[in-house]
Amino acid sequence: MPRHPTPSAASEPAIAARITAAMPILTPVHRRMGEFVLANQFRAATMRIDELATAVGASVATANRFSRALGFDGYPAFREALVRGFEATLAPVERLRSAQESQTNGDELFSASLEQAATNLGTTRNAIDSAAAEAAVEAIIGARRVFILGSGASAFLASLMEHNLLPYHDNVQSLALIGGPTHAARRLFNARSGDLVIAIAFPRYVDDTIELARRAAGLGADVLALTDGPASPLAALATRSLFIRAERRLAATSEATVLAVIEALCDAVAYRAKRSAQAAADMTAFVLPWLTETSAMQATTKTATRANARPTPRPTSNRAKKKQ
Repeated sequence: MPRHPTPSAASEPAIAARITAAMPILTPVHRRMGEFVLANQFRAATMRIDELATAVGASVATANRFSRALGFDGYPAFREALVRGFEATLAPVERLRSAQESQTNGDELFSASLEQAATNLGTTRNAIDSAAAEAAVEAIIGARRVFILGSGASAFLASLMEHNLLPYHDNVQSLALIGGPTHAARRLFNARSGDLVIAIAFPRYVDDTIELARRAAGLGADVLALTDGPASPLAALATRSLFIRAERRLAATSEATVLAVIEALCDAVAYRAKRSAQAAADMTAFVLPWLTETSAMQATTKTATRANARPTPRPTSNRAKKKQ
């Protein structure tokens, strides 16, 4: 189950110990503020001074005095101590806050976002060598069963990967979105050598994906990690990894590059898999009743049908036969 972000072991005791030690000598309003921070450390780390003051029914000046009572020069130093250990988790929040406080207009942010997506894609393309990509494709094609893991936004990526692989692999299952982590664990219970688990995780990593991939690896399954780099908790337990740059200006992860790599893998599998063209045709024919054709598509279909149709010879009458 996803757990709430926790700070590093070094930062948590420091700030908590300061507040706890100061509690007996704090004023009632400062004590109330301290209790709020202890109970909501992550939330407090995201708050401006006026937001914290409002949350406990105090003034901005009181919040500053509270910070000084704990031995800090003022609220900025106090908040810096709170943030310490949450840096990676809070980075998108801080970038969004900075963007809102700046004079940047929407057009500039829009263009910058697209440029960053293009940069991510270019960097990823250069970083993934052909041997690593080929090994990943071979692992998918050769696997007895393919399980795909993802949590949070990566759950949707896992489902899209399953959707794209279904025509070309007899047994591919996304374990995201349906039933939660315990359902995924039950499906992975009999994973063995010859099975492949594709695990998708990016900062901010969700524990469920890491733990399920670790357990599958312990059962002998191969693990293909789609993640951001060697420091990812997935990289250490994976059989093989594809590192994808997924930076985003105002959020934790850009799913665009990840999806592009997933589509590239699925296209390569489609190209290499036996009878893939026939499988794709069969799948299309099966779902055709649920597809809506535009008038242009219908015209194209009719044209193709007429072009491919063989003219039926007209029967010859007995009178014609006699003349011959």
